[in-house]
Amino acid sequence: MVKPLRKAVLPVAGLGTRFLPATKAMPKEMLPVVDKPLIQYAVDEARAAGIEQFCMVTGRGKTALIDHFDIAFELEATLAERNKREALDLLREEAMPPGSISTVRQQVPLGLGHAIWCARTFIGDDPFAILLPDDLVLSETPCTAQLVKVYNETGGNVVAVSEVPKEHTNRYGILKTGAVEGDRVEVTGLVEKPAPENAPSNLSIIGRYVLLPEVVTYLSRMERGAGNEVQLTDAMAKMIGHAPFHGLKFEGKRFDCGDKAGFLEAQIAFALARPDLGPAVRAFLKNYVNA
Repeated sequence: MVKPLRKAVLPVAGLGTRFLPATKAMPKEMLPVVDKPLIQYAVDEARAAGIEQFCMVTGRGKTALIDHFDIAFELEATLAERNKREALDLLREEAMPPGSISTVRQQVPLGLGHAIWCARTFIGDDPFAILLPDDLVLSETPCTAQLVKVYNETGGNVVAVSEVPKEHTNRYGILKTGAVEGDRVEVTGLVEKPAPENAPSNLSIIGRYVLLPEVVTYLSRMERGAGNEVQLTDAMAKMIGHAPFHGLKFEGKRFDCGDKAGFLEAQIAFALARPDLGPAVRAFLKNYVNA
């Protein structure tokens, strides 16, 4: 019997140096795409997949992330007093149940694998999702829900994958592939940031994972990989052959919001997808398309 997936880990300890000075006093995960911060998109996506418990792996200066999901009594009281029901309802729709968010600190920046290891007590013996808020996915079905569907059917590890130009394989974790069944690809190997001439494919992992808890055992060894960091990809590779492992060519468009151009593209795409904003955005874009 497949154990229900109810937990998610959100690694949010990064400094966001690529967005300075905007991130000097504000976590990069609080940068808004249209009118919601990146962290809210990640949490909403996970909740839509049935996830109920969240652990944020944070660093110094990240308290705004926790405050965002707290109840703002003064603000709600003011909105109620001014009869701003729409804004008040919006806040209450996004409210999290008490006790559903916990945090741990990653005191030293030793990589994504180390960040996940920091959440080991939260993970326990349960399967869990990982969502990197820098990766934003616009899709009909939330990306994490697509992964959960595959997990429920296979009982194994699942990662979201997309094709990248061969010359960019040294930026990502890359799959070595086996059998292909529709949008699912059997994972027979994983390589972290291989040089293009050594890459086993051009299928890269994006920031969405569903993993079995055994990955923590391998992370606990603190073995250093690419960049002299504890790489999650290396730990996942050690699980291949012990449980089903698939890559999912997910439905949707991924935006790299850790990159300025990707962040700006996400603003436009998400605005165009909204009935209340799409027409106005299309109209003003005509002023710039030939610039």
